[in-house]
Amino acid sequence: MAGGGGRPRCPPGALLAVAAVVVAAGWARAEQKEEQSIDLIGKNEVYGDTRHEVSVYVKVFTNSPFLVCMDLALSQEKIIDPNYLWTGPDGRYLQGQGYVNLTETGKLMVMGFRVAMSGAYTCTLSHKVIETTTQEEIEMVEAYKFMVYAYREADHAYQMSVRFSMTQCRLQTDALFVEKLNKILNSTISHLTCHITASYYKCHSIRTPKNGLQHELFVNFLVNPFAPGWEEVCHEVPYDCEDVTNRRVRQAAELIGRFFHQLRYVLKYEFHAVPTIQYVDNSFSMTPIDSCRPGFGKNHHTHQNCASCCVVCSPGTYSPDNGVTCQTCDNPQARMYGAVSCY
Repeated sequence: MAGGGGRPRCPPGALLAVAAVVVAAGWARAEQKEEQSIDLIGKNEVYGDTRHEVSVYVKVFTNSPFLVCMDLALSQEKIIDPNYLWTGPDGRYLQGQGYVNLTETGKLMVMGFRVAMSGAYTCTLSHKVIETTTQEEIEMVEAYKFMVYAYREADHAYQMSVRFSMTQCRLQTDALFVEKLNKILNSTISHLTCHITASYYKCHSIRTPKNGLQHELFVNFLVNPFAPGWEEVCHEVPYDCEDVTNRRVRQAAELIGRFFHQLRYVLKYEFHAVPTIQYVDNSFSMTPIDSCRPGFGKNHHTHQNCASCCVVCSPGTYSPDNGVTCQTCDNPQARMYGAVSCY
């Protein structure tokens, strides 16, 4: 940087707000801001900001984007005698560590990102400013902080409901009908290693203004992507399998949707024993249900730019099951990322 005075020094403590960048395998998404354009993020680079920390989300087992030890404005200027010092979440210097790619221009990439790699990555940039008139050299120091979080895609399942009209409610007939229906649905989606779970039903008497008293069978079930043998599908997928299982369960849900769309034909040729049961037109509904792996959860407030992601639970929180919420620990000593318990 040449010219009088240069940029004023910004103290490292001025890290107040939060900006967010979502980084998946090979792409990034961020809010467009004056300091940081979408074009530059598209180059797999995320710039720092002396005014606040920058949050970055990295899908587990992928490489992070390059974290740049300067802000966008400074990157457009000449810098005299720059020196970059990176430290990781444990406070250790990152120079020479085998899991990082650290360039001579101060860019850091964390490779094969794991849960335990989550945390604060800080770079201190020192450089000189030469006064035009006096040629005096002034040492400048600026700090950039990146909060880097591991995330996974949510595991998807689909809650479905459908109704059937019938002449009267009969427990045995209802049970046989639902059993047959479940067998047909499971047969339809078995090649996708998905299956029907949590199936339940109830028959209700309904009075209508025009048709008087009618009876309807309410059937609910869950389309689950983890049928026996689902692990075999993942053998060719390194590390994680949620992308594969999510694609298959989506295909299964679409097949079942088409099944009910064509159900009048199916009832005519498949359900000879119960001809009095009829599908209620347009009664089929489908609702996606997300779940996160243990140690991960969703937080729309804290991680606004990764709201659909299952983000690693921060220190002091944990997730013991496949829910979507990281719970707060009573034990203040729980300081690890991705905890499945507080002990």
